[in-house]
Amino acid sequence: MTADEEIRDHQARCEPYLLQLRIFAHGHYGPMPTAAEVAQATGVIIAEVGAGSHAASAAAGFRRAGSGTGMFLQVRLDRLSTAAEEAVAAARDGNFAVLSRVLRRFDALTTAIWTVQLAVYEPGGSPAEPASR
Repeated sequence: MTADEEIRDHQARCEPYLLQLRIFAHGHYGPMPTAAEVAQATGVIIAEVGAGSHAASAAAGFRRAGSGTGMFLQVRLDRLSTAAEEAVAAARDGNFAVLSRVLRRFDALTTAIWTVQLAVYEPGGSPAEPASR
């Protein structure tokens, strides 16, 4: 399996959970989702995004912990984790407005990190230039 296929496989595993979070964010779920439901969905997504980041970094040849690309991907993953924690807290507090806003941000962050993962790896095996931000 190529790195591109591996990254896309991790993305595909996230889709059912992202759909669930989108339903929660739009209020089409019915009753307010529980903190456990939000934690379970965000936890799976974070694990898959983390695995995708590892695959992208390894394939691109950025195996050192101090590499700029690895650090950039880790910062993105940390932001995603923070948004997940905020969503779980909002669900626990029963605050739908905050939950909706945070879940929309979580969705956007997930999409952004996938874009970065695919950008740091050029299919065909050659490493891409690290993003400078």
